[in-house]
Amino acid sequence: MEFTETKLAGAFILDVERQEDPRGFFARVFCVHELEAKGLNARVVQCSISFSRRKGTIRGMHWQEPPMAEVKVIRCTRGALLDVIVDLRPGSPTRLQHISVELSENNGRMLYIPEGFAHGFQTLADETEALYQMTQFFAPECARGARWNDPGFGIHWPLPEPILNERDRSWPDFH
Repeated sequence: MEFTETKLAGAFILDVERQEDPRGFFARVFCVHELEAKGLNARVVQCSISFSRRKGTIRGMHWQEPPMAEVKVIRCTRGALLDVIVDLRPGSPTRLQHISVELSENNGRMLYIPEGFAHGFQTLADETEALYQMTQFFAPECARGARWNDPGFGIHWPLPEPILNERDRSWPDFH
């Protein structure tokens, strides 16, 4: 895997190194040794899939508070999405800054999201599926969220009139 550090310390774009031949390709998408060599948390205790039927669907912005704060690795396995993370870490020089990365079945990219970040995405294609790997189990009592269009985050979502569930629509602003 190729690791590209983002402007948000500890967050990485992970690109697979494809070994191609006439049949197609083979690529490693997870390796404990490679993650640990970069100083990243390679523990995986839970994997989940998110499927969105329609282009424009937003899921987020979500995180878990300590003691169940989690690292996530996100990969789009079908369709395409714009993945967005916001640094919520107290004292971080990039606190409340965000990045967005297009993840798609075609580019095979993944996003490594450290503890202390809010995460969300907007689908760019119908029938989009994302695979999540997490370092902690889901704990409803530690689950938090902020409004997808919180002006304090300044996120530009590419598609107007997003599709949201009531929970994501009703989160308060972060502050």
